[in-house]
Amino acid sequence: MKGEEERSEWKLHRLECQVLSRLDHDKRKSLTPSIRLMLRLHLRRKLQNDKIVPSTAMDNYNLVEALVACILFITIFTANMSDITEEQLVLYAKMANLVNSILQWPEINIKEIAENFSKFACNAHTICDSELRPVGTGLYPVISIINHSCLPNSVLVFEGRSALVPTVQHIPTGTEVPISYIETAGSTMTQQNALKSMGEYDDIQESAILEGYKCKSEKCGGFLLYGKGFQCQGCGLVRDKEEIKRITTEIKLLSEEKIISSSTYYQEAISIYKWIEKLQTELYHPLSVNLMQNREKILKSLMELEHWAEALAYCKLTIPFYQRVYPAVHPLLGLQYYTCGKLEWYLGDTDEAVKSLIKAVDILRITHGTNTPFMKDLLMKLEEARAEASYRLSPKE
Repeated sequence: MKGEEERSEWKLHRLECQVLSRLDHDKRKSLTPSIRLMLRLHLRRKLQNDKIVPSTAMDNYNLVEALVACILFITIFTANMSDITEEQLVLYAKMANLVNSILQWPEINIKEIAENFSKFACNAHTICDSELRPVGTGLYPVISIINHSCLPNSVLVFEGRSALVPTVQHIPTGTEVPISYIETAGSTMTQQNALKSMGEYDDIQESAILEGYKCKSEKCGGFLLYGKGFQCQGCGLVRDKEEIKRITTEIKLLSEEKIISSSTYYQEAISIYKWIEKLQTELYHPLSVNLMQNREKILKSLMELEHWAEALAYCKLTIPFYQRVYPAVHPLLGLQYYTCGKLEWYLGDTDEAVKSLIKAVDILRITHGTNTPFMKDLLMKLEEARAEASYRLSPKE
């Protein structure tokens, strides 16, 4: 079966190369992932129609035809075509014409291609590696029928190009299996915009509101919400609106500073991010999504500069936020424990490294399985760290 799949992929790749070879170098380099995906979709359809590669129940164009386009979704469920802007419709038409000019097939349906781009907007998935770093874009029609939830009982992960949906908790018989379409740790506005672009509405849980300001009283752990008159939800104390506006403006100005991502400028970036962090700790509560995202930037910059001890300190600062936002079993929480464990081990704190790596394994073996190269490497690191910790505890001659 694997050999047959490889032959089919080779035939698709060969046809794709023939089509793209007609373009000049600059135009070929400028093709977006969505354009490339659309080309591959129609090339695969042609090969299947011509019986050059086989169609299967899980791999055929009928599945794509069955997908609901964003335009159709909005028309049916909101009766408001204005939610799809004229600019979006024009963009889909332009992209469809570009695909047509590349393929140069007389029988091609440009309107169908434009509708497929709308389907991509609702249904395409970002393919990530084992550490959840984006590597490409794919269309998985069967996965697309899974509904969204801000409190999902499953997660979507990828093993190569295969999409997997492992459960992260016990699911009773007959219970729906939803996933989250969006980043759970995003701000409410970010989540609402993301869901709206995919045809989902009014599904932001109260637990997703993580950008609240902190209470003016240091003794209170409550938070303030923008739409609640800046009154603490805990003690009722009202915070001065002008003070909040001043700090918010200062943060915005600093955030707009242009930072070049190269080793020469990482130190400058860290200085700016730390100044933003100082202002954010005055404004936001400790589990604020804005504060966490900024600390993630500091962490990444510190790791680029190989400032391992400080990087570990910031990694530990992010853990409580991850524990609050994500379920007990979630790949992003597991990966954060993994990062923490690797830094602790490198810095010689083997006992703490073992604890962090165990937490990472307990989560990631559920979300990633145990047979992938990534998990085998993690399990090997854990065994090596355990062996090192045992050696240090053993009596010396």
